[in-house]
Amino acid sequence: MNITLKDGSIKEYSGPMSAYDIARDISEGLARVACAAVLNGKVVDLRTIVNEDAELGILTFRDEEGKAAYRHTTSHVLAEAVKRLYPEAKLAIGPSIDTGFYYDFDCPSFDREALDKIEAEMKKIIKEGNKLEYFTLSRDEAIKFMEDRDEPYKVELIKELPADAVISFYSQGDFTDLCAGPHLMSTKQIKAFKLISSSGAYWRGSEKNKMLTRIYGTAFDKKTDLEEYLRYLEDIKKRDHNRLGREMELFTTVDVIGQGLPLLMPNGVTIIKELQRWIEDLEDNEWGYVRTKTPLMAKSDLYRISGHWDHYKDGMFVLGDEEKDKEVYALRPMTCPFQYYVYKASQKSYRDLPIRYGETSTLFRNEDSGEMHGLTRVRQFTISEGHLIVRPDQMVEEFKGCLALAKHCLTTLGLNDDVTYHLSKWDPENKEKYIGEPEVWEETQQHIREVLTELDIPFIEDVGEAAFYGPKVDINARNVYGKEDTMITIQWDALLAEQFDMYYVDQDGNRKRPYIIHRTSVGCYERTLAWLVEKYAGKFPTWLCPEQVRVLPISEKFHDYAERINSKLRSYGIRSSVDERSEKIGYKIRDARLHRVPYMLIAGQKEEENETVSVRSRYLGDEGSKKLDEFISEVTEEIRTKQIRKIEVEEQ
Repeated sequence: MNITLKDGSIKEYSGPMSAYDIARDISEGLARVACAAVLNGKVVDLRTIVNEDAELGILTFRDEEGKAAYRHTTSHVLAEAVKRLYPEAKLAIGPSIDTGFYYDFDCPSFDREALDKIEAEMKKIIKEGNKLEYFTLSRDEAIKFMEDRDEPYKVELIKELPADAVISFYSQGDFTDLCAGPHLMSTKQIKAFKLISSSGAYWRGSEKNKMLTRIYGTAFDKKTDLEEYLRYLEDIKKRDHNRLGREMELFTTVDVIGQGLPLLMPNGVTIIKELQRWIEDLEDNEWGYVRTKTPLMAKSDLYRISGHWDHYKDGMFVLGDEEKDKEVYALRPMTCPFQYYVYKASQKSYRDLPIRYGETSTLFRNEDSGEMHGLTRVRQFTISEGHLIVRPDQMVEEFKGCLALAKHCLTTLGLNDDVTYHLSKWDPENKEKYIGEPEVWEETQQHIREVLTELDIPFIEDVGEAAFYGPKVDINARNVYGKEDTMITIQWDALLAEQFDMYYVDQDGNRKRPYIIHRTSVGCYERTLAWLVEKYAGKFPTWLCPEQVRVLPISEKFHDYAERINSKLRSYGIRSSVDERSEKIGYKIRDARLHRVPYMLIAGQKEEENETVSVRSRYLGDEGSKKLDEFISEVTEEIRTKQIRKIEVEEQ
């Protein structure tokens, strides 16, 4: 048989060979680092027998599929270690993931001391170097095999496999796990790993099921790469908005108030207030929006017209019982149908369009408890929501305008390079999830595709991610842990005007249906705040800082001068304060740095005599002595232009 390798060369063999043996024939060094193989385009285990002409590639840790096999094997070592140390633990699932692997167990939670103990046991298992052996069983044999070992979760998984499924297992020494593979040839190949954390996770991801204990870990083929990744994780912890936001007193959460209902504290409110004022002024004064203010709830009748009651009810907070109450209300998960009735309040001519409605909307969505995280996914949030009612001939240019506004906002915040654009399409295999005819969906999706292409915006197409009434552009970003969230949405809607009987009178006196664009300019303010915290590690651009300047008198004698400085700063709208504590100036400087204040003004005898201030900043360090008016002029201009200054000095 002839085996065509990745480089195009051909190896000839007289009989069947395993992928691993072919790797050994190519090079002993390659066999030592081989993790899996690709046979005729399909990822397979190295134990796979090749018995006819084929194309074969050997995968190492440098390949994503090879890395997944390597880490999946490490998850099996973790499971074996847990079973050795805690025999009563029940095995659930243990896949590889982008950042490493995890394994779920039905057992009490693990603290750091327990994780260290498990790590030590894993090292023993790796040192033993047991080979991983692959075998299959019939369905009945497989069920009995796992029942005999008292592994109920594995039994459940086996029973749910398709009738024609191959039920396969891997054993390593005395440990055996239900698994489809692929895996390394031996545990001894694992060179470097670390257990990162332990947390709760619902079985099968459903809160209706039992809460299990999940252990996260990572693995690399080189110790240096592991060490570099662990340093990266330390940096992530410093940037995690859920931790840093609480340290900076931006927000907090309280159990008795509820999950996904954060309390914004004064510092957090200051930042969101700045963002909201900026967006409202930007939209109204420069982009032609008009403001609405609509109710936070409505009768179910409204949501039945829009289709949300049929397509989105499970994600809403419903007030009342349909079987008992005459009227049932729901907190709004969106603003669009409310603004439609603002539009319908008076007859519109073709000359009146486009109309761009903007609203700073508080919305409510009944997110799953397992999805809650800090400010990125909450149940009550505020959004820079807008709806544009346009003639069909205006749709393309207005859609481009919404993209331009979004890009302007991202650029101003320094976030434009951190996003990806997605064309979120309908799923033609699940038509019942949507309203409208297939040809309308295909036509509107093509319009968006052409707009993005014309604007030279790279984008990814995602099937099944559209709203039930229209395709959209989702602008997504990843948090410090790599999870992707939608930050800004711009949606093409050619359907809901019909649902709400919206029309305008054209130049011939006939009634015509408008099109609608649903969009946000900066998205959800809470999520944007979380994004900014992680982007800047809390060192926001000056215009967003809760405290922009701190005045530091050298001693009590200069408190009056410091107060005069502070009063003048505040008269120019600069958020400033005076540190009047009886501490040495070095301590005050360190404390201001700790609180991420961008500017410190030191006031002493020389400064008072000359009506100056000694300026220290996070950007240049010691900026020397300046006249107060000069400093105010520079900082107010920085704030007005929303400048993002580069930090050029290392803080001590």
